[in-house]
Amino acid sequence: MIKLTRKMLYALEAVVDIAYNSGAEPAQARDITQRQGIPQRYLEQVMQKLVRAGVLKGVRGPRGGYRLARDRRKITVGEIVRVVYATERTSRDLTSMEPGSDLAHKVIRPLWIEVRQNFMREMDEITIEDLCRRADAKGVEARPPERVQFDI
Repeated sequence: MIKLTRKMLYALEAVVDIAYNSGAEPAQARDITQRQGIPQRYLEQVMQKLVRAGVLKGVRGPRGGYRLARDRRKITVGEIVRVVYATERTSRDLTSMEPGSDLAHKVIRPLWIEVRQNFMREMDEITIEDLCRRADAKGVEARPPERVQFDI
């Protein structure tokens, strides 16, 4: 079963933070770490994976950072979970065809696959927009970063 790991939690927090707190400017990693308390080393690893997966877009330069690659209504929790889960799999998946009893192959493993598929279907129904609305409904304060202007 897919479990909520630290990296998965950080990935979800970071994407929702970007959607909830950033305006026109990209969200900088240091701002996300300050707002969410995510260690920098975890954040950079997971952000790069999300960029490669097309969830986020990396913006280079002094005002660079991260922004959503698509509209927040089109990014699902399931998508983020899959990206992180794919990078964390360290043990073999017992639902694969390996030695086991007839009961395991015909009943238990198919049940496990069905439960996992149902779970992921549910995660695919929840968008980043939905989580932003939940944050707003729970009174989570949006805190866009304060940018210093040097224009004269």
